[in-house]
Amino acid sequence: MWLIFQFNAESYPMQEALKTILSIQELDMKMIRLMALKKERQKELEQICQLRSELYQQSNDKEAEIQQLSQHIEQQELKLQEVTARLKKLESQQLSLKKADEFNAIMLEITTAEREKVALEQKISDLLDKKLSEEELFETIKQSLASSGETSLVLEQEVCASIALINKEGTSLQEQRNSLAREANTDLLALYERLLKNKKDRVVVPIENRTCTGCHIVLTAQHENLVRKGSNLTFCEHCSRIHFWPQAQESEEGDGALKKRRRRRAVSA
Repeated sequence: MWLIFQFNAESYPMQEALKTILSIQELDMKMIRLMALKKERQKELEQICQLRSELYQQSNDKEAEIQQLSQHIEQQELKLQEVTARLKKLESQQLSLKKADEFNAIMLEITTAEREKVALEQKISDLLDKKLSEEELFETIKQSLASSGETSLVLEQEVCASIALINKEGTSLQEQRNSLAREANTDLLALYERLLKNKKDRVVVPIENRTCTGCHIVLTAQHENLVRKGSNLTFCEHCSRIHFWPQAQESEEGDGALKKRRRRRAVSA
C-alpha cells in the first residue's frame, strides 16, 4: 500500500490543491446525502403505489370470489329444484302402489331424497351467509380504496414535489462542483474521485490527536510529521484516505483575516 504521493508544490501549492479538493468533497457529501434522501422518497412513492395496487387487487379478488359464490349458489339451487321435483314424483308414485315391497322401496328413495334436500338447503344457506359476509367485506375494501386513493394521491404529489426539489438542489450542487473541478489539479482530482467511488464517504480527512478521523486508528509520530509538513500527499496506511493537517487550513484562513485587518488599519491611518 502506498503512503506518500509526490506532488509538484511549486507549480501548484499543496494547501491550495487540497483546499479545492476539500470544497469539492463538501459538495460531494451533500450530493451523497441528497441521493440517499431521494432514494428514501422514491421508496415512499413505491410503497404508496404498491399499497394502492394491493387494494385494487383485493377489490378485484373479492369481487371475483363473490361472483363464484353466486354461481355456486345457482348450481346448488338447480340441484335443489331437481331433488324437490324427484321427491314430488316419488310421493305421487307412492300413492298408487299396492305391494308392500314396492312401497318400502319407494319410501327408501323418498327418505334419501329428503336427506339430500335438507343437505342442499343447508349448503345453500351457508353459501348465502358467506356471500353476505364477503359482500360486506367487499364494501369495506371499496371504501378503503376510495379514501386511501385520495390520501395516497396527496402523498404522491408531496413526494414528487420533494423529489423535484432534490433534483433541483442536486443540479445546483453539480454545477458548483463542475466549476471547482475545472480549477482543481487534474491528477489529484482523479485520485480523490477513485477513493470516493470506493468508499462513498469522506476521503480527505484531518488528523486529530494523531488519529485518522476516517478510520479512527492511531498513527505514528513520523506519519503525523509528514502530514504536518504538507510537502507531499500522505495517505492513511490503514484506510488509504488522504490526510491533511487541520491547523494548516485554519492558519491559512487566519492569515487571510489578519491581512484584511491590516489593510483596514492602513486605510484608516
